[in-house]
Amino acid sequence: MKILVTGAGGYLGRGVVKELLDAGCEVVATDIVGNGIDKRAEIISADIFAIESPYDFFGKPDAVLHLAWRNGFVHNADSHIGDLPLHDRFLKKLIDSGIKRCCVMGTMHEIGFFEGSINENTPCSPMNPYGIAKNALRRSIEIYAGGKGIEFLWLRGYYIVSSDVKGASVFSKIAQAAAEGKTEFPFTMGLNQYDYLDYDEFCAQTAAASASDETGIINICSGRPEKLCDRVERFIKENGFNIKLKYGAFPDRPYDSKAVWGDDKKIRSVMARSKS
Repeated sequence: MKILVTGAGGYLGRGVVKELLDAGCEVVATDIVGNGIDKRAEIISADIFAIESPYDFFGKPDAVLHLAWRNGFVHNADSHIGDLPLHDRFLKKLIDSGIKRCCVMGTMHEIGFFEGSINENTPCSPMNPYGIAKNALRRSIEIYAGGKGIEFLWLRGYYIVSSDVKGASVFSKIAQAAAEGKTEFPFTMGLNQYDYLDYDEFCAQTAAASASDETGIINICSGRPEKLCDRVERFIKENGFNIKLKYGAFPDRPYDSKAVWGDDKKIRSVMARSKS
């Protein structure tokens, strides 16, 4: 499979590109700046939204894995709604031109406030601009691809654990604080329960699902909930950071569920097939 990966130079993209290459895929990796991308890929620095015929420009790939998205950790950023038409137009250009498979990274924030296990049939009622924009893109491309007979896969991502100081998750921010010599980190009470995946496993699941024949919605997840405070305390211990959490410094966000996790039946099946 020849697969075009957008956002390939980003926090998630670099790891996913490596996994796809290791699995034997031919990868065309694109981003505004191509730094840090595995050199085995064909790297093209470009503004994907400014390209009139992306299918031809990127060498007629079999599939696209669309990871590109600004401000993914800033859930209330204006860019989410502002950029939505650009993402929609870009993917529809690929679908119209002959791409056979369209895979897009989504988020559990599409669901909104919910408690329990999330599967592909769980209703969506997003409560922030990030979730609203992702959910709108999913519905638009799902309908459009279906009408064109194109394979469509929506990768619903959960929480990534990584000590990469370049990231913007709470784990990356703790790593940044530790690197700066700080000994205290302001935190919520951390009682909410979420679904966490280590960075390498998140990338492996994303790559395997994208290169499979799976369609519809698939959760990129662990399939089990864990208290935020427990996972963060374990993260600090795993990395040997000399930093303590200042509990109660921040309130929980109003759209954060008390306990939510992904149903992992589909991704477990994909991973089993990819290793056989």
